[in-house]
Amino acid sequence: MNELAGRFEAERPRLRAVAYRMLGSLSEADDAVQEAWLRLSRSDAEAIDNLGGWLTTVVARVSLNMLRSRAARREQPMDLQLPDPIVDRADGPTPEHEALIADAVGLALFVVLDKLSPAERLAFVLHDMFALPYEEIAPIVDRSPDAARQLASRARRRVQAAPAPDAEVSAQREVIDAFLAAARDGDFDALLAVLDSEVVLRVDAAAAGSATTIRGAHAVATNARAFAANARFADTALVDGAVGIVVAPEGSLTLVLRFTVVDAKIAGIDIDADPARLSRFSLAILD
Repeated sequence: MNELAGRFEAERPRLRAVAYRMLGSLSEADDAVQEAWLRLSRSDAEAIDNLGGWLTTVVARVSLNMLRSRAARREQPMDLQLPDPIVDRADGPTPEHEALIADAVGLALFVVLDKLSPAERLAFVLHDMFALPYEEIAPIVDRSPDAARQLASRARRRVQAAPAPDAEVSAQREVIDAFLAAARDGDFDALLAVLDSEVVLRVDAAAAGSATTIRGAHAVATNARAFAANARFADTALVDGAVGIVVAPEGSLTLVLRFTVVDAKIAGIDIDADPARLSRFSLAILD
């Protein structure tokens, strides 16, 4: 059993990354990985030829069931569920988080993934991000390999249609630093200068009383000026592998701002203030 546990632990980072891409929730990803371990411990491990593939299939099936259950519970099917933020120091991710943010999927991609059907999301994630062949994906989604290929293809078209965010962290940092300075000063014109004309600001229910979406540079700049009181407690950090802002008065993390930067302009801002999610983060990683 100790040997089996060791082999499982070697697979854990990749399995957690698969589940996180599928679910956008660290706690649910951990639940899916734990369920895979429970199933493995009850199985005849000697009969499993490819342990990594077997575990990936189990985690994928568990994640798919979670996604379907989540979709069934939604009152409004198109409501966006923001992924749990992956927060690190501005100089780089921790080893624990490297697998989670590999390939820099970013918030913009999660927004697209959240609008896919569970089967489309699974097919795209497993094939395009983790290189699983369609023959292995097909039985997970109860489709033929050709149908699984079509699921991934539909998802890929929607992902490719989304604006590609700026990849260079240094370029992102310049824009986000300018945004933070303008917010601290309440400088409306400086805020407009870094915002895309069609910028979208999404604020979760914990921050605004109800989930709120604000569109357009003038409306977002007006809202950002109200952020000035919090801005003195704010600092830049890596959030999901991209430059973001964390707000931590008296060392307690209260807000995480995630940005989508396209062509040196802020095209999207997502504000997360959910205490249940933010309480899991240690600010020691930001020191």
